[in-house]
Amino acid sequence: MKPFMNEDFILKTETAKKLYAMCSDMPIIDYHCHINPQEIYEDRKFNDITEVWLGGDHYKWRLIRSNGTPEEEITGSADNRTKFQRFAEALPKAIGNPMYHWTHLELKRYFGYDGILNGETAEEVWNLCNEKLKTDDFTVRKLIERSNVEFIGTTDDPADSLEWHRLLKEDKTFKTKVAPSFRPDKAVNIEKDGFCEYIEKLSAVVGKEIDSVATLKSIMHDRLDLFEEMGCKAADHGLDYVVYAPASEDEVNAVFKKAMSGEKVTQTEMEIYKTSLLIFFAEEYQKRDWAMQIHYGTMRNINAPIFRKMGPDVGFDVISNRCCCEAIAGLLNAFVENNACPKVILYSLNPADNELLDTIIGAFQGPEVAGKIQHGSAWWFNDTKTGMEDQLTSLANLSILGNFIGMLTDSRSFLSYTRHEYFRRIMCNLIGEWVENGEYPDDEKALCEIVQGIAYKNAKRYFGI
Repeated sequence: MKPFMNEDFILKTETAKKLYAMCSDMPIIDYHCHINPQEIYEDRKFNDITEVWLGGDHYKWRLIRSNGTPEEEITGSADNRTKFQRFAEALPKAIGNPMYHWTHLELKRYFGYDGILNGETAEEVWNLCNEKLKTDDFTVRKLIERSNVEFIGTTDDPADSLEWHRLLKEDKTFKTKVAPSFRPDKAVNIEKDGFCEYIEKLSAVVGKEIDSVATLKSIMHDRLDLFEEMGCKAADHGLDYVVYAPASEDEVNAVFKKAMSGEKVTQTEMEIYKTSLLIFFAEEYQKRDWAMQIHYGTMRNINAPIFRKMGPDVGFDVISNRCCCEAIAGLLNAFVENNACPKVILYSLNPADNELLDTIIGAFQGPEVAGKIQHGSAWWFNDTKTGMEDQLTSLANLSILGNFIGMLTDSRSFLSYTRHEYFRRIMCNLIGEWVENGEYPDDEKALCEIVQGIAYKNAKRYFGI
């Protein structure tokens, strides 16, 4: 059997191949991910391929579950070899799923394996990968360096000490810049379980009682200063849906006190509180020249028995079709009314929002940086070949594609940097088709600027790296 992926994988035209050659070797700006900075500092070594691939990866867990595998052999007590076998058995059926491409790109780029992973080859792949993982060439830092990663933005809570980021900042032997990204969801999502406990935890960390929204904002200001000291370039907000319900400070504070007394807040009260916090954070980000990422459009933990048993973030979240167009517009308008609109990146889990977002961003652009308001890369369930093509096409139709800041991993895996290669191939193939169809001139200089910008240079400029 011929190798599954040759050098022209996804690249259908000569122009696509030429464009990909222009950007394939460019560094990676991975501005949003969920990897652990401690593992980078300590230069972790993995015991086996299951640890690298299946530990914490809800994408793969969903795929294996869909093959009828018992949970014990996915996230449970089964040994790692069995878990790997179940993944290998499910994978061949996943035709059309990006997981099939991601997996084989990782096997090829990191382990030099040109074959096909399935139930029969699982033992061969298990042994090959595990032998290589034992070597010093497969530590976390070496994997990052081999992937040509220039910048990593992790995801960090305001209560975090950022001790590992401080150690990484002081370590001059590691060339990749690793910075925290500010993720205050637990302080914003007042309607979620654990809100009061989190506020108490934050109080203990800073050594000050948080008895009002004003106190909370003051403490958040100080935590933002700490993140800035550690090189933070972006914040991230995960919302089920975007809200905009302006209210007085007294009303907002009343909602906060109600929640802290243990009472359940209403939907309107929740929206009032969140709106106040989001406007406050936007102003702070604008002062610091950070980007404000907003991820929305999710229904969380829809399988109640599984949630009670396993908790969140294990693969039971889905796309929401709740429209919040007016709230997005209202929130952005509030930012500009206050003369405090930061760079904003909007991501919807619902692909039906592509055109909506691409028209909204055009109404709030500013002169501070090209593409100040961004429609973020195809996110989560949209992180597929067709999902990326649709997002790129919509952005091209309704905005300026050449200012797009491109791909991110949004991953917990140190092998997922091949997603940038996957994106670059898809992007170059799409633009190559437009050129060969006569929809854009075969202007090498202009095309080079576009593909290199989207692959690397735009993000580097946008985040000030």
